[in-house]
Amino acid sequence: MHLKSLTLRGFKSFASATTMKFEPGICAVVGPNGSGKSNVVDALTWVMGEQGAKNLRGGKMQDVIFAGAGDRKPLGRAEVTLTIDNTDGKLPIEYSEVSITRRMFRDGASEYEINGAKARLMDIQELLSDSGIGREMHIVVGQNKLGDILASRPEERRAYIEEAAGVLKHRRRKEKAQRKLQGMQANLDRLQDLTDELGKQLKPLARQAETAQRAATVQADLRDARLKLAGDRVVTLRAELEKNTARAEELHAQVETASERLDEATAHQQVAEQRLEELTPAAEEAQQLWFRLSTLAERLSATTRIAQERADNAGTVTAYRGPDPDDLEAQAQRADEEHAELVEEAEIAAEKLEDLREQVAEKQEIFDAADAEHMAQVRAIADRREGVVRLLAQEESLTGQITSAEQEIERASATAAETRERVRAADKEVADAAQTIRDLAAQREPLHEAHVRASAEAQAADKRLDQLRDEQRQRERSVYSLSARIDTLQESAPRLQASELLDDTFAPVSDRIRLTDVSLARALSAALGAHAEALSGSTTKGVVATLAEASRTVVIDDSLVGESWRMDADLPAGTHWLLDSVHIDDSLAVPINRLLADVVVAPDLDTAFAVIDQDPRLRAVTAEGVVVGEGWIQAGTGSTSSVETSAQIEQATAELEEAKARLDELAGTLEGARTAAEEARVAAASATAALREHDAVAESWQRDHKRLQKQYEANRKEHERSSARATDAEASLAQLRDSLAETRDRLARVQADDEPEEASTEQRDRAAEALNQIKAMEVEAQLAARQATERAGQKAGRGDALRRQAEHEREAKARHERAMTKRRLAGELAGAVAKHARDVAARTDDALSRATDQRDELTRQRGEVNQQVSRLRSEVQAARRQVDQLTENAHSAEIARSQAQVRVDEAEGKIVEQLGVPISDLLRDYTPGEDFDRAAEKARQKQAEKDLRSLGKVNPLALEEYRAQEERYDFLATQLDDVLRARRDLTQVIEDVDAQILQLFTDAWADVEKEFPKVFDTLFPGGEGRLVLTEPEDMLTTGIEVEARPPGKKVKRLSLLSGGEKSLTALALLVAIFRARPSPFYVMDEVEAALDDVNLRRLIALFEELRKDSQLIVITHQKPTMDVANVLYGVTMRGDGITRVLSQRMNPEGQAPGAGV
Repeated sequence: MHLKSLTLRGFKSFASATTMKFEPGICAVVGPNGSGKSNVVDALTWVMGEQGAKNLRGGKMQDVIFAGAGDRKPLGRAEVTLTIDNTDGKLPIEYSEVSITRRMFRDGASEYEINGAKARLMDIQELLSDSGIGREMHIVVGQNKLGDILASRPEERRAYIEEAAGVLKHRRRKEKAQRKLQGMQANLDRLQDLTDELGKQLKPLARQAETAQRAATVQADLRDARLKLAGDRVVTLRAELEKNTARAEELHAQVETASERLDEATAHQQVAEQRLEELTPAAEEAQQLWFRLSTLAERLSATTRIAQERADNAGTVTAYRGPDPDDLEAQAQRADEEHAELVEEAEIAAEKLEDLREQVAEKQEIFDAADAEHMAQVRAIADRREGVVRLLAQEESLTGQITSAEQEIERASATAAETRERVRAADKEVADAAQTIRDLAAQREPLHEAHVRASAEAQAADKRLDQLRDEQRQRERSVYSLSARIDTLQESAPRLQASELLDDTFAPVSDRIRLTDVSLARALSAALGAHAEALSGSTTKGVVATLAEASRTVVIDDSLVGESWRMDADLPAGTHWLLDSVHIDDSLAVPINRLLADVVVAPDLDTAFAVIDQDPRLRAVTAEGVVVGEGWIQAGTGSTSSVETSAQIEQATAELEEAKARLDELAGTLEGARTAAEEARVAAASATAALREHDAVAESWQRDHKRLQKQYEANRKEHERSSARATDAEASLAQLRDSLAETRDRLARVQADDEPEEASTEQRDRAAEALNQIKAMEVEAQLAARQATERAGQKAGRGDALRRQAEHEREAKARHERAMTKRRLAGELAGAVAKHARDVAARTDDALSRATDQRDELTRQRGEVNQQVSRLRSEVQAARRQVDQLTENAHSAEIARSQAQVRVDEAEGKIVEQLGVPISDLLRDYTPGEDFDRAAEKARQKQAEKDLRSLGKVNPLALEEYRAQEERYDFLATQLDDVLRARRDLTQVIEDVDAQILQLFTDAWADVEKEFPKVFDTLFPGGEGRLVLTEPEDMLTTGIEVEARPPGKKVKRLSLLSGGEKSLTALALLVAIFRARPSPFYVMDEVEAALDDVNLRRLIALFEELRKDSQLIVITHQKPTMDVANVLYGVTMRGDGITRVLSQRMNPEGQAPGAGV
């Protein structure tokens, strides 16, 4: 027996169908980590019945289904088929080849098959257990199992030997027998209880049988009395049924008649409601038209008011108050002429000053020459004394200073020119800004006027809106007050105690009576008297019975049909029938007409007496409620009646409708005022925004003007400084040049030899005197020229300024004239708008009047139709209440008939059931005659019942029950003996199974104990290992301890071994079990991963030894293990996450590598 093939479909990483064909010997499965090698082991354990998802390296059992990878979608099921070669017949099944299939679906459902036939998990486990493959799966060895073996308890290690010895199958038989024994014990206890109970019941049954025989005679007499009384009861109940049937048929006829009246009233109501539906859209459309026209009228009123105000305000045209531009032009001309004269005077003064300056210059030259000559002589004398070296150095220094002064003059001149241009540009910007400010000031006045006008119009519109809102609030308060009054009247309306006792079909009479003149409410209440608080409804005996315990109440029948009528009498002038002022519901027309047919309304008490004197048959009533009859009067005050309260409610309701109408009428006007106010506020806001924007622009220009003025002053001062620096530099240059000329002259004189010893001052003194005289004249001329120049400068810009002012005034005058023209045109336009607005308002008022008339007419028609609908609804409700009442009465009669029928049927059924006599036979034999004495028969029945009771409780079937109970007692006693024998048999079976288990385990233990040292010595040459029972005296429950001492070590505790030593020790235990009780195949999942090369060779030697008797499927990464394999299966996984398998046969089937053929 060996594994022949393994087919995987959708199992873990095996997405496609994959078949691995195994052969006897060693089959090695190789491949890189994560390629799916261990999934092959999981598939083997899973198909052989593994139920733990954790043992399959998953969280739940559905994890074995391919979950999708790459482009492959998840699958819906996993399927594994294991084919076993059973040629040697080790499996207890009559097939040479056995296929075991297991399927798992996504919903958790599982299927098992054996050779294509449906099977159970238990069937598969039973099939494999006979070959040494149990639930513990000791034949599948993984790295985790090696650690679990050593870490497990001794009792858990025992399971590996039991599984290999085939003990598990016997244990299941034992457990099954024990469960049966437990169930059998419960049945045994139940049988014992039943037997004891039946034994106790037999004696009382014997006594009951004797009593039953004596009671038979009394029962016959009792039966005869009961039959006679039953016949009498059937006859009586059938007579009552016939009576109730006749009553029900009569009420059904009344219901049909009332239903016909209801259908007719409903048809009239539907016609009125259809008319109301036709009028309602037209009335609503008229209301909307009226609302729109009201809004338009209010807006036209506001437009007319605003336009008239604008026309009135635009009528005042003011003249221009500024200077006359022509006068300013003339002043400018005169200023130019004065400026020309002053310029001419300044020029004459300048020419005179120039002449004097020329004379001064001439005299100065003469003086300078004389002084220079004198000084030159003096310096020459000194220089000759001091030498020429100093003069040469001074000449060179002055030449350099002159060059620097000339450069400084050029820079200062350029700066002065630049600052001059900036001053001119700044002056122009200041003038432009001032002109812009003047223009903005002129433009502000129209904006201010528009702002004031818009603000006033907005305030007027808001004031009008506030007035309308105050009026709306007043009307809303009126509506609220009337609503509260109606609610108060409704709450204070009298409530009758009888209305709480009767059903909803009874309504107050006051709800069905309406007065056309509300002032007659007290008169109507007095005329009706007690009937004013009456209820309307059906007047039946049942109502009288219901009202028996209530306060005295009047009920008026609403089912009478008739026409209104008046008494034949001549009424005095100023009086009229009270019925002419009362509208009565048709259902109450007949009784109310009869109550008020003789009542006349009189304007005062004298007229009332006159009416009675003229016709004593009549009654007269005044509006104050005084009733006058022949020989009597009724006067005084009392509580308000329902009729008065209903009239007051009706009057308040009418006033409420009128108040609501007035409130609705105000809605259109209020909406128009709200729109006009909103538009006025928007216009005022726009004007305010325009004025603020203009002021902001003007303020910005004023800030810019101040900034430009400051900039102009700064540029002017900087120009003055630059000019001063240039002047200073020129003066310094002139001095330097004079010094240089002097130095060169001194240098020339030094070199001459004919100079006198002392210098003469005569010539210099004469020149100085002449110079002083001419300078005095120059100072006077210079002062006169400066004064003339200043006067001319003062007048220089006067003409241009006056011309600019004249131009500005001319522009301002033109703007003023345009503004006045615009104001005049605006006034004319406003007048035209006001005129046309009044025309449109007149047409609008006319249209509004027509719309109001149309709305009022449609509202009136709708109100009339609505009243008609309300009246018809009331009639329909009254008819429906009558139909409902009659239907309820008919239903009650039908129920009474049904109850009578039920009582007849129940009585007849009970009689048939209790007495066992058909009704026809009962009426034939026991129909009571005229001489039937019901009391005597009842007395005879009571006597028989008394005699029967004196006998106590009688069981008529006591004899039969006694015999049946006795027979059942004998049967249960026999069954009890059978169960006791079966329990003894099961106990013996359990003992036999324990003996067989003991024998199988003892034999297997002896063999494993003997093999373990040999295998341990193979894996640990020179070491010592053995297996020890924890409880040798109890072989059924004892555990197994493993003692291992590798060579060179003295330890025996397994926890002190290394990882490789632990793996080898666990493998030694498993191989010992394999050798003691061989299995057809074993699965090794990388068990040699922790072994070095030497121990690996030793383990491979054991594999080769096991290969002789069993098939090995080895998951490995070790090349030596691959070398000894007969077949290699290469497992690989590409990038798509799907496992693929390749196979290669290495050696003939079951033959070791290197063996001879």
